[in-house]
Amino acid sequence: MINRTILVGRITHDPEVKKTPSGSSVVNFSLAVNRTFNKDQTDFINCVAWRNQADFIGNYIKKGTLLGVEGRIETGSYEDQTGRKVNTFTIVCDSVQALESRNARQNQEPSTYQRQEAPSFSQPAQAPAFEQSNYEDDAPTLDITNDDLPF
Repeated sequence: MINRTILVGRITHDPEVKKTPSGSSVVNFSLAVNRTFNKDQTDFINCVAWRNQADFIGNYIKKGTLLGVEGRIETGSYEDQTGRKVNTFTIVCDSVQALESRNARQNQEPSTYQRQEAPSFSQPAQAPAFEQSNYEDDAPTLDITNDDLPF
């Protein structure tokens, strides 16, 4: 059986590292992950990281940082104030990676943390426009007619 998940999303708040009574670091955070097929919908997924991963997140990751997370899904449940059972799931992180440089994050304005549209592959890519150069004037001209082409 396999219980693995890989997520790429932006962290929704500045992480706060806590220590357990035994001294282990732990951090809970949430990732905003855009849905693949409906770009107008975003899932907010709860994650937890322990020890070195938690220290890394606490020291280097801020709200809006693009993260790659690999881990396993852990389910749980609790009763809310009305006595109703609420099911939960959390991603327990085995690996966390910042997917953009620290300088790139610092140079971005907060408004750029909004969802960015992914490139559409249904449209053919357009070639970039090149500037006219003086090399064309020096290049020899080929005199080819349709009769010279093999097709």
